[in-house]
Amino acid sequence: MKVLRKKLQKVGIVKKFFFFLSILLYLPILGFFIYNILHLVGVETAIRIIAIVILSIWGLIYILSGLVTMIQKKTKTFIVLTIITLILTSGMGVGSYFIYKTFGTMRQMNKTTITYTTNLIMLKGKTLDDKSLLGMIKTEDDLEGHELANKLIEKEKLDNKVKYYEDYMEMISDLYKGKIDGCFVSGNYIINFENQTFIDGNTLPIEEKVDVVKSYSEERENEDTAILNTSKSKRLTEPFTVLVMGVDSTIDGLNKNQAFNGDTLILVTFNPDTLTATMFSIPRDMYVPIACNNNRYAKINSSAAYGSSCVIRTVQKLTGIDIDYYVKINFRGVVDLVNALGGVTVNVEEPDFDYDSAHHNMVCEQNSNRSYGKNDLVCMNVGQQTLNGEQALAYARCRHLYAVSDIARNQHQQDIIEALAIKVRSLKTLDEFQTVIDTVSRNIETNMTPEQMSSFYDVAKSMMGSGNAISVVKTFLSYYSLPVWNGYQYLSALGYYQGSLDAITDEMNINLGKKKAKDIKTFSISFNEEYETPKVGYGIATGTKLQTMPSFILDYKEQASKYCSEHNINCTFEEKVSSDPKGMVIEQSVHAGVLMNNVSSVTLYVSDGSLRDTPTPQPKKTCDKDEMDEDEYAECIAKEKDKDKEKEKETEKEEKKEEPKEEISCTNATVVAGKCVCWKDYEFESGSDTKCKPIPKEEPAPETGTTDGDNSNE
Repeated sequence: MKVLRKKLQKVGIVKKFFFFLSILLYLPILGFFIYNILHLVGVETAIRIIAIVILSIWGLIYILSGLVTMIQKKTKTFIVLTIITLILTSGMGVGSYFIYKTFGTMRQMNKTTITYTTNLIMLKGKTLDDKSLLGMIKTEDDLEGHELANKLIEKEKLDNKVKYYEDYMEMISDLYKGKIDGCFVSGNYIINFENQTFIDGNTLPIEEKVDVVKSYSEERENEDTAILNTSKSKRLTEPFTVLVMGVDSTIDGLNKNQAFNGDTLILVTFNPDTLTATMFSIPRDMYVPIACNNNRYAKINSSAAYGSSCVIRTVQKLTGIDIDYYVKINFRGVVDLVNALGGVTVNVEEPDFDYDSAHHNMVCEQNSNRSYGKNDLVCMNVGQQTLNGEQALAYARCRHLYAVSDIARNQHQQDIIEALAIKVRSLKTLDEFQTVIDTVSRNIETNMTPEQMSSFYDVAKSMMGSGNAISVVKTFLSYYSLPVWNGYQYLSALGYYQGSLDAITDEMNINLGKKKAKDIKTFSISFNEEYETPKVGYGIATGTKLQTMPSFILDYKEQASKYCSEHNINCTFEEKVSSDPKGMVIEQSVHAGVLMNNVSSVTLYVSDGSLRDTPTPQPKKTCDKDEMDEDEYAECIAKEKDKDKEKEKETEKEEKKEEPKEEISCTNATVVAGKCVCWKDYEFESGSDTKCKPIPKEEPAPETGTTDGDNSNE
């Protein structure tokens, strides 16, 4: 060691400086580089291992060779070794920085903990006191609306009376009406109820109507990740499912809280072996049991008010398919993403209606800030074209110009997603890739770990090597209109045909490799017609439909009794004093439009007819002898006698009418005043005045909405 030290003392100070500087730079950067590339799970594993071995060996070689060449004064060799070492150091540094930055961005999208918040809101100008009546969601599974609300009450030592609600819409409507003084909502309440109209006609923005008077927050494990419990060892190189949840907000970025306004729900399965994806867009107005609300039926988008975990559980219950991953996307960020990719190519569907006379056969919608100003309207022509960010978002939002409304809108959203997937495939440089990652990171949240995301590399490499693109199987869910009374207003909900849903879920399970596809033994095609790819689930109208309580008002007792008997409903009839025909239903205990599966009995109130045609008593004029002369009095008495005789004749006629007549037999009708009166929705058979038959109704063809269907928010 002393000999080596003496020899090194003879080496020039410049050589020693560059030698030790190179080592001090190379070794730490090598360690940082190894740390980073080990995270690239599934990315060129053999090459990564070889690179680690070679770079580690080179470090040893440089240490030994550098010493030898310095001591032996082989200056040229030393310079070459040092330059190579510094080049490798720079390369590892740049590579490490890129990997670290990319993974850091990916980690921002993968949130292991989330800050959950509950807010106590009151109308502006209101103050909280001991007499304030507060509203709270009844469901205990609602973390922000119930659990944290109770913790806020405990923390603030509030001793107020609490009224419990089944859903947020009714609760906030009561707040607006003054039936309650305040209520507990998610910290995301502004986004959740953005652009909602409540039953009293009040339209948000809600932030202009209420103030937050109390707030409570807790940082907890991300419930969405916990409920899926997807193994961290699972890779995207094996078949997987992902639920895409769209947040339609004017705010850039995703808030840290749990709840959101579930504008779009798309369940995707992907098989990396066949490069096939199935996309099932779930209409947001679909009426289904909400998993976190005691399986109470509601529009599926209302589950978003209880958080992503509730949406995930509800979709799993609906489809019977286990979800591996979720991706929550703020569509406001789509503008930046599309622009970063240089636009997307989409075939814009021709609208059914014009926005106005100045924009004939064009698709027009609000801009990303939801402004309808003269210079803010975003319009585009129909047909194949490249859309910029604002146009892509406008097309994904537009529904009012199409006859099928939200059904068309969700189809357009699916088209945009497909176009984005194609455009991402065209990225060629690391800078382009990094720009896209940076752009989407603020507007995406997922339970995929960075390692799982990077495992998709082999799939992407396979696609680029073979030139094959992802094959997308689109699905279409057959639906029907389902106006439902939810306790305080009618909802324009949608019901679905189970047969159509089964066809879709079967196709998804086949793509996941969980079910074997049936062999197609026959196939026909006409060269005179344009070929269309079969739409899975389209036109299938089989399975039991959801039934709602009909309105029995104006029906007769016999008709209502027959309906109750056919539908196994326990109907009780009670008479009420009324001027309506005897036996006619005038009230019912269960509101029309209530789901029948929630009803076991109903009381129908029928008219007793007691007030029917009863004349209003008139004050009797008397003949006063003291106030009349003899002639007037005699004339008055004569008129009274004539009136009495007329009255007796009328009474005789009435008695004759009431004499029992031959009993009339009516079919699907009720006897009224001696005649048969057909029930509601019935008419007399031809040539008969006693037999009625149902009025024929045209059975409408099953409405088919792309599984992209959605409708107005609950």
